[in-house]
Amino acid sequence: MSRDEEDGVSRRGALECMLWAGTGVLWTVSGGVPRSSMLGISEANAAASGFTFLQISDSHIGFNKPANPNVLATLDEAIVKIGALPQKPAFMIHTGDITHLSKPAEFDDAAQAIGKAKLETFYVPGEHDIIDENRGKMYLDRYGKNAKGAGWYSFDSNGVHFIGLVNVVDLKGGGLGTLGDEQLAWLENDLKAKSASAPIVVFAHIPLWTVYPQWGWGTEDGARALDYVKGFGSVTVLNGHIHQVMQKVEGNVTFHTARSTAFPQPAPGTAPSPGPMKVADDKLRGLLGVASINFKPGDQRLAIIDTPLQG
Repeated sequence: MSRDEEDGVSRRGALECMLWAGTGVLWTVSGGVPRSSMLGISEANAAASGFTFLQISDSHIGFNKPANPNVLATLDEAIVKIGALPQKPAFMIHTGDITHLSKPAEFDDAAQAIGKAKLETFYVPGEHDIIDENRGKMYLDRYGKNAKGAGWYSFDSNGVHFIGLVNVVDLKGGGLGTLGDEQLAWLENDLKAKSASAPIVVFAHIPLWTVYPQWGWGTEDGARALDYVKGFGSVTVLNGHIHQVMQKVEGNVTFHTARSTAFPQPAPGTAPSPGPMKVADDKLRGLLGVASINFKPGDQRLAIIDTPLQG
């Protein structure tokens, strides 16, 4: 086996160890150092209290290929799953690829389905949401009226500062995301007035950390954005795009990528390329799902609970 092959195997092994399907992961942040424990879904849901919000991602409304011919149905199932949570979330975040081809009917169908959750929902675009003739105008008209630039913005809720970033407008070589100087300058300025003790949640479509650059699973200038938030005591970075759960911790920053509600993708390096992955029909819903994120402001307690549609 060559050195490159050994590196590939070890890389795949490490990444596969980060894939936690069908379990909850409880993160306790103490003194800025997160510690994790594995929980079953029922235990994790029972543990959730305080301020909770949801993450859904990659609904791809309009996709109809064999990997999932009815993505609207699985989005509906995700919304039903949300309605069954033991605690009503404060709101929901969608981390992009709402649609598959940026068509008006796709946006309409997604809005109707997501609206059934009866939760305020905050969006950032995926690359599939900005391929209309005017390069994202349809998305901005619907979701970005109070946003800056291509759709970035921030807001505060329950003592937590949320920042929605856009890294899909100017994709780089291999499909890597990029934020750009204008957005990074805005981010730096946005954070200046915040106390270092304020919990920060950053969300964007493509991972801000480098998951697998060979497939474009990372953001070229993501490290610059992360430098701006590393001085805060509790930072959570939420992404989509890769259609599977991965988590890692670097210092006081917890990274989390979400399942899709539409179809899975292969684990990094385990297929010739990324893309919709066909699995057995009885396995599909175990690979789709939603995430709930819980904060207890008093003790900086953070829990990320990944719930598959089935299992």
